Amino acid sequence: MNEVPEPLITEPSPPKRELPFWTGQDLLVLTGLAVPVMIVAVLVVRIAVALVPAKDEIPVVGVLAAQFIGYALWFLCLYALLRFKYDRPFWQSMAWNKPPVHLVFYAALGPVLAFAVGLSGTLLKTPELDMPMMELMKDRISLITVGVFAVTLGPLCEEVVFRGFYLPRLAKSLGPVAGVLITSLVFASLHGPQYAWSWRHILLITGAGAAFCLVRLRTNSTAAATVMHATYNLTFFIAYITQLEAIGATW
Repeated sequence: MNEVPEPLITEPSPPKRELPFWTGQDLLVLTGLAVPVMIVAVLVVRIAVALVPAKDEIPVVGVLAAQFIGYALWFLCLYALLRFKYDRPFWQSMAWNKPPVHLVFYAALGPVLAFAVGLSGTLLKTPELDMPMMELMKDRISLITVGVFAVTLGPLCEEVVFRGFYLPRLAKSLGPVAGVLITSLVFASLHGPQYAWSWRHILLITGAGAAFCLVRLRTNSTAAATVMHATYNLTFFIAYITQLEAIGATW
């Protein structure tokens, strides 16, 4: 009589973690680290300036350097969280995926959103503010430096953190509507000091943040939201330069 072979005993494969695999506590931890890393960044820049004083110091460069270092440290914290706590790849976890439609489409959405925000600002009669950053952009180098930052590193960092990390967890825990609203409000509050906490400006930025959130949720691609954000900022930057040219400003 033939013996029936015993079935092979196999080790169960580890369960795949679906996005988002991080927790609400992780969101609180990263949020709590935001202020300390920015303080460290400012201290680093001030120490560097004290040790190596520039002959022709450009204030905006120091401001952007502190912001760059702060973003880098914050990214390092997020990277460490994903790699050491969960052993997951960073960019894949942040949904840095190819969107269903070519990126050119999302690049075109940026100016459309900028026009809509600008029109809404006109209807809301948003006040003209003396923003500190504008005071720093009084020369060509400062203006170009801010412009490059606004269409490259700024959108990348903000989209990865807010739409790549915060939004998926909040949308899954609280629902898409609440996730979009909370993420957009936190995103707008980050820009609050730049606009003297004007409620009209905060409302407009919240609306823009919601649009980035919707693109991220619809495409499952943080890259698509980043490209849209970059061209959105680029549109306002071009409009600002055009305004300077119109009034005959020298820069």
